[in-house]
Amino acid sequence: MRFRPHSAPSGGSLPGEPFAWTRGLGKLLAHGVWNSRVLGAQNVPTTGPVLFAANHASIMDGPLLFGVTPRPAHFLVKSEMFAGSLPNRVVGWSLLQAGQIPIDRTRGDRDALQSVLAVLAAGGAAGVFPEGTRGRGDAASVRSGIAWIALQSGAPVVPVACLGAHLPGEPRRSVPPVRRRLTFCFGEPFTVVKEPGVPGRVALAAAVEQVRVKLSGHVLDSLQRTGVQLPDDDAADELGLGEMASDDVPGGTR
Repeated sequence: MRFRPHSAPSGGSLPGEPFAWTRGLGKLLAHGVWNSRVLGAQNVPTTGPVLFAANHASIMDGPLLFGVTPRPAHFLVKSEMFAGSLPNRVVGWSLLQAGQIPIDRTRGDRDALQSVLAVLAAGGAAGVFPEGTRGRGDAASVRSGIAWIALQSGAPVVPVACLGAHLPGEPRRSVPPVRRRLTFCFGEPFTVVKEPGVPGRVALAAAVEQVRVKLSGHVLDSLQRTGVQLPDDDAADELGLGEMASDDVPGGTR
C-alpha cells in the first residue's frame, strides 16, 4: 500500500488513523526508554466510542499515554507543537501521522472539538487532558471542554491517572530519567448525561463537576494504590480548551 501522510483535520473532519509505526514508537518510549506499567486496562471498552480523561503533570504524559492506551487514540495537542522551529515541525508531522488533533489555544477552537466528536461518532477512541493545564496533576479543577464533548457524544469516559513522570522537587518541564518506573491507571468508565428540561448552562456545570469528581477521585485512589507522589507545581496553561457556552450543549438554553 502506498504511504500517504496525514494532514491536520480541518472543519471538524475525522483525523487519519494512527499509522502502526507511531504506535510502535509510543510503546518503545513507554516500555523501552521508560519502565511503564499499566493498571486497569480491562476497564477500557474494547469496541465502540471511548473518551480518555487524563490528569496532566508531566510534559511526557501525552506521548507516553498514546503508547500505553489499550486502543489507538486521538488526543488533542496544542497547536504550538506543530509549527515553528524545524524540530517542532518534525514532532508536529509525527503527531499528525499518529492521528493527533491540533487545538488552537488562542481562540475557542470548535473545529478541534468537532474532530474529537467525529472520532467518537465513528466508534473510535479519543483523549483529552481535562484540567486544561500541566501542573500538579491532581485534577482539582476541570475545564468545560471535556464535559461538552462527553455530553455531545454520549461516549463512556474512562479516567486515567498518569503517575511518576514528574515528582516533587523536579523542574516543571523536565523529562523523567531513563528507565524510571511510570504508572498509568485506567479507571472504570462512566457516562455524562443531560437530564431532560435542564438548562444547558446548568447541565454543563453539572457535567464539569461530575468529570472533576470522578477524575480527581481516581487519581487519589491511584496514588494511594501505587505510593507515587504528585509534584507541588503551580499550573501552567498547556491545553487551553476554553470555556464552552451553554448553547453548545444539546438542547441547551441560557
